[in-house]
This record gives sequence, C-alpha cells and structure tokens, in this order.
Amino acid sequence: MSDLEGAGRREEAVASRTRTLVVCPYSTARASGDRGPARSPEARREEAEGLARAIDLDVVDSVLVGLAEIRPATYLGKGKLAELAERAQADKIALVVVDAALSPVQQRNLEKAFKAKVIDRTGLILEIFGRRARTAEGALQVELAHLTYQKSRLVRSWTHLERQRGGFGFLGGPGETQIETDRRLIEERMIRIERDLDKVKKTRALHRASRAEVPYPIVALVGYTNAGKSTLFNRLTRAEVVAADMLFATLDPTMRLVKLPHGGAAILSDTVGFISDLPTMLISAFRATLEEVRAADVIVHVRDIAHADSDAQAKDVEAILAEVGVAGAADKLIEVWNKLDKLDAGHRAALAAGQGEGAPIPVSALTGEGVGALLQAIETRLARGRSLIDLELESADGQGLHWLYEHTEVMARRDDEDGGVRVTVRVPADAVERVKRRFGAAAR
Repeated sequence: MSDLEGAGRREEAVASRTRTLVVCPYSTARASGDRGPARSPEARREEAEGLARAIDLDVVDSVLVGLAEIRPATYLGKGKLAELAERAQADKIALVVVDAALSPVQQRNLEKAFKAKVIDRTGLILEIFGRRARTAEGALQVELAHLTYQKSRLVRSWTHLERQRGGFGFLGGPGETQIETDRRLIEERMIRIERDLDKVKKTRALHRASRAEVPYPIVALVGYTNAGKSTLFNRLTRAEVVAADMLFATLDPTMRLVKLPHGGAAILSDTVGFISDLPTMLISAFRATLEEVRAADVIVHVRDIAHADSDAQAKDVEAILAEVGVAGAADKLIEVWNKLDKLDAGHRAALAAGQGEGAPIPVSALTGEGVGALLQAIETRLARGRSLIDLELESADGQGLHWLYEHTEVMARRDDEDGGVRVTVRVPADAVERVKRRFGAAAR
C-alpha cells in the first residue's frame, strides 16, 4: 500500500467516526432579480448530505433552516442557533457542516455556539477535492485552493496565533506575531505552487500542440457532478474510469481514444464535475485543467435528466463554462440527457416526441441505449469544419500512406490490383492546403 493510499484510509476511518450535523440554510424569499430555475431547499439538502458522505462522514441528521435575513455575526438567527446548539450537544455532534459560504467571524462564532468544529460549503468541497486528487497537478491545484481559503481564515481568533515570536538570529528587532508568520509562510508556499502550476500549464500547452499534429479532434465531457459522465466515458471508450454514485468521483481529467461510426476517431476527455456555488478559488485553481474544455472541438454537456433539479444544474454548468471562457460555444456544444433508464414510460415518450435536429440526445450510459446516436452526432458535429479529400497513391509511396495515418483521419481505403492505394481522408479546414501541397496531383 502506498503512503497516499494509507493516508486516505486513515482519513476515511477518522471521518466515519465523526458524528456530523448538516445545516442547510435557505432564503424564505426569492429576490425579484433572480433568474433561471430555483433549486428547491430539499434538493439542496440532499446534495449537501451527498457532499458530506463523499468524504465518509457519519451524517447523523440534516436540517433545513429558513432565513428571512443573514446575521452578520452568526449567519443564523439567535433562536434557531440556540435550538441547533442544544441538539448538537445532545447528539454528541463533533462536526457541523453549514451549506453556505461563511465568513471567518461567522465560522468562529458558530464553533463557540455549537462547541464543535464548523466547516462551510467551500471548506467541504475543498476537503472532497483534496481526497479525490490523484495526479501531481491535481494535488497542487487543490493545495493552492486550500491555502487561499486558509489565508482568509487567519484572523486574530486563536490563542496560539496571538503569541509573539522573537526575531531570528542576528536580525533581532521586535519580532513578528505568529499570525504574520503563518500568513507569510502561506504566501510563500502559494508563490511556489503557482510557479509549479505555470510549468504544468506550459507542459499542457506543449501536449496540446503535439496533439494538434495528430489527426484526432478533442471531445470533452462536462456536466454537473454525478450526472453520469464517467459511466458514459466508460461506455464510449470501454475504459475503467472510476464511476461511482458519488459526488466528485472523478477529479483529475482522463483521456482515451473513441472510435466513431464511419471509421474516424476522437480523443474523449472526462473532466471534473461542476457544482452550484463552486468556490471561486477552485475555478481559478482548476483553470489549467479546464483549458482542455476550452480547446475541445466538441463539448458534450451531460445532464442527469432524471434529477428533479436538472434544469437548475444545467444553468450552473453553463455559468461555470462562461466563467472559464467557454462562452458562445453553441456551435460546438451537444447536450445529452443521461439516465434514461430511470424514467418511466410516460417521461420517455415525452422526450421522444420532442426530438428533432439539434435537440438533446437521450441516452442511458448504464444500458448503452442512445449511445450510437450520440456517437453519430459527435461525428456529424466534427465533420462540420472538416473537409474530405480523395487521394490516389502509388504502391511505392508507403511513406506518404504512413504520413496520412499520422496526420489525418483516414475515412476509407481501397487497395487496387496494381498495388496503388485509394484513400479518403478528413482534415480540418486549415490543413487542406497542407495535404494538397504534400500530395500534389494525387489529391482530388
């Protein structure tokens, strides 16, 4: 067992013994300026419980708390806070998860009231990402987000941060407070991580440039967490990517080759799932990873059509895509309605009635239903910006044939009796002249 696996199992063991109360505040009045589908409080509570269980916490209970206004000091109202604090102590709660973004002051005051550790939605998502990261890049991105979060929590509230530390060696001087030292150490570590991530970004750019020399276009799967992206990825590529009924089961991006109906191929990329109120620091930290989405030729938006909040989840995904620079990509977007197997006959009939050109494609990644239609749609979308070229090669031009397989999509090949080869290839618009220059009169 590796050190990483051992640490992960120790974390799971500790989490499973941590009695947890999930508190889900929600506004009792929707602002008039709000747009888009509203997510129900019950759905938010279910999601918050799923987030807590994603790191194996022992969720004793979850509570909905209606708020007319947010209290600056404690977020929750005094009466409700006292009620929950009494309940937490009676149930021997060790951790309270508040499904909201808390300020450092609110978090500290809630910890005093509950007499238990308190983390907010941002902290919980960071914990999940920390547990799920497997690659060196993923670990760096998570650590950077963690440090950004911790830095905002360095306030003069804990006694061990308020003691004075003397100057170092010959420097002397009045010294600096422990909190200042902690903040400086965090900033130094953040600078080192950002440098490392810049190197990763350059490496990724080189990889993308090398892939540009290979004929395969990129197809990126995106969607709300637990929408079934990894199951669909496995179905399309016959890969063994983790596909669990768990929020954020996939964190690090995975790429595999997928065969298309008429002999072509594409590189399929499975990305991290999105979620509502994704911490800004995570969007920033994972920008390098999400650049794979920005560089994709086709983006497949996978939706859990059986989920009660499917429309609201779709809006969240669209908002994050816009934030990472994938705005106005309708020409490369294919919407997929996944988990068809969970719908009854009436819902399935309604979906079928609404089908037409450009309509979302209903599939079941679990059973494979509709996957053929999805592959056809991907191939059709990729073909929009690509040209077909017919070539006649002489029998001696083995090098030219090899070049075509390396740099274009070979759609069809026929070997003539005289040893010549007739080939139909598909290439991006900007590569047409390159192929014609390379093969001259052989290109038609």
